[in-house]
Amino acid sequence: MKFFRKSALAVLAVVAALTLSACGSSADEAALGGKVGLAYDIGGRGDKSFNDSAAEGLDRAKAEFGIEAKEVTVTTGSDSEREDKLRLLAKAGYNPIIAVGYLYAGPIKLVATDYPNISFAIIDDSSVALPNVSALVFAEEQGSYLVGVAAALASKSGKVGYIGGVRTPLLQKFEAGFAAGVKATKASATVEVKYITEPPDFGGFNDPAKAKVIAKGMIDKGIDVIYSAAGGSGAGNFAAATEAAAAGKKVWTIGVDSDQYLNASADEQKNMLTSMLKGVGTSVYDVIAAAKAGSTVSDPVADGIVGRIYDLARDGVGVSYSGGYIDQFKAQIDAAIEGIKSGAIVVPTKP
Repeated sequence: MKFFRKSALAVLAVVAALTLSACGSSADEAALGGKVGLAYDIGGRGDKSFNDSAAEGLDRAKAEFGIEAKEVTVTTGSDSEREDKLRLLAKAGYNPIIAVGYLYAGPIKLVATDYPNISFAIIDDSSVALPNVSALVFAEEQGSYLVGVAAALASKSGKVGYIGGVRTPLLQKFEAGFAAGVKATKASATVEVKYITEPPDFGGFNDPAKAKVIAKGMIDKGIDVIYSAAGGSGAGNFAAATEAAAAGKKVWTIGVDSDQYLNASADEQKNMLTSMLKGVGTSVYDVIAAAKAGSTVSDPVADGIVGRIYDLARDGVGVSYSGGYIDQFKAQIDAAIEGIKSGAIVVPTKP
C-alpha cells in the first residue's frame, strides 16, 4: 500500500508540475504580446483622429506579429466604465493592455495594482507610479508650434483660431504651442481660443455639432485658419470650412493627431492646410513590440514614472504635408524644428 501511495503521490506531483509548466507557458506567451488589449476613449475606432491613430499602431502590430487583439470602447465615459473595460481585458488574460487617453489614469491605477503581473500602458498620462504601467506622453506643444508657424504664414487676415475639446492641461499644451508658433512667426497676428466643454464634461471630444457652431462664429469674425484639437469633434470644424468655401470664403483648417487629410472628403481636403501629427500609433506599436521581445517600454519619464516621451527629437510629433499646401513654408517649418531640437526655441506648455 505504501508503494502505491508513493506512486500515486509521484504521479500527482508530475501532473501538478506539468500543469504549472503549462500555466507558466501560457503566462509567458501572454507576456510576449500574444494577446493584446486596447481600450479606446470615447468615439473609439473610426473617430478619424486620436483613437484611429492608436488603431493604426495596433493594426501594424497585428500584421507584423500575428497577435490576437481585443478592442473595447467606453460609451458613457465614466471612471467605473473605464475600470470595467480594463478589468474585462485583464481577467481574460490580455497582456499588455493599452489605455488610450489620460482619462484612464485613475482606473488603470486600480486595475494595474490588482494585476501586478500584467503590463499596462496609458497614452497621454504620466501620473501612475507603478512598475507595470508605462506612461506614453507627447510633446504636443512642439508639434502645435509647427502648425502655428504654418497658420501664421497661410492666414490672409492675420486672425487664426484654436478649438479645444475640453479645457484641460493636456489640451492647453496644444493651445500654448500653437499660439507661440503663430506669434513667433507674425507678431501682429491674433489667436482666438474656444473650448467646446469644461471639465467635468468631457463630451467636447465627440460633439462635432458644437464644434461647428464655434468654428462658424470664428469665421464670421474674419478668422481664416482654425486648428481643432478635439478628437471626433474636429469634423465640425471641417464642415464649417466647407460651407464657408461654398459661400465664397476661404478658410483653412488644421487637423490633429493623425493625418486627417487622408480620411477627409474631397471638399474637406481643399481646405485642410495640414495636421499636427502625434505618434499615438507609434507608441502603441512600441508597447506591443517590446512585449513580443519580452520587455516593456520603460524609459525614465519622471520620478517613479517609466514609459516614453515622444517629442520632435524622437519624431513623436510633426506636421503633415499632404495636399502640398504648406510645401511653400517648409523652410520656415524646418527652421523651427531645428530651433526646438537645439533648445534655441523653448515652446511653452501653458497658455
